[in-house]
Amino acid sequence: MFCAGRTVASGEMDSYGGAVHPTPPFNAPAARRLREALGMAPGHVAYGLAAQYGLRIPAETVVAWERGLATPGERELTALAGVLWCAPGELLAAASTLREHRMSRELSVDDLARQLGMTGASYLRMEETGRWKGNERQSAALCRALGLSPAQFLTATGRDEELAEMLTSAVTTRWQAYVRPVAKIVPLERGQIQDVLEQLHADYQALMVSTLSWSSTGQERSATTGDAGRAFLARVVDQFWRTAGV
Repeated sequence: MFCAGRTVASGEMDSYGGAVHPTPPFNAPAARRLREALGMAPGHVAYGLAAQYGLRIPAETVVAWERGLATPGERELTALAGVLWCAPGELLAAASTLREHRMSRELSVDDLARQLGMTGASYLRMEETGRWKGNERQSAALCRALGLSPAQFLTATGRDEELAEMLTSAVTTRWQAYVRPVAKIVPLERGQIQDVLEQLHADYQALMVSTLSWSSTGQERSATTGDAGRAFLARVVDQFWRTAGV
């Protein structure tokens, strides 16, 4: 794959023995806007990258970054932020993965791992797979270190789909049976989760009853009810967070 002006072999490994991954979504317009605000030309940026960080990157590559034709690697991104007098996070699109959130906070793998009480290699495995396996204390530490909201935590740890499946079952069957499973993956108090599930269940059931009364024929009634139910379930995760007020 192409990355930061060089070819990265598909089997290339990093210092922890993990595969090299693409950088987080680069905000190309922001890079150009910041450069122009400083009164710099692409050549000035290239000179700064070389003089301050020892990176031999031509002005043409800087232009390619700004046009979205190429993407800086992690080291290049950090250096570019330094040259443009901004935080790396200002050069990234909205973060959604653990790696993107970590980079936006300017934390190395080892720095974050220390805050979580685990080895760098252990943390990196979770970051690469997108599957968080930390305990409750480590999850809380992760949210603090990366400034994650409960919703961002679920997305970053790859559990949105799992939550959607639980919520779908909770609103269509017995919500009480899903308080404990949801509490295991959502960083909210169990009492709050219970209240939210009860409300979602009531909202869904009320919707089903109301749509039944809108139509006169059985065929129309079935279609209307099905459409309304599918629409509710399609946004059930968003409804969960909205009801929880987070």
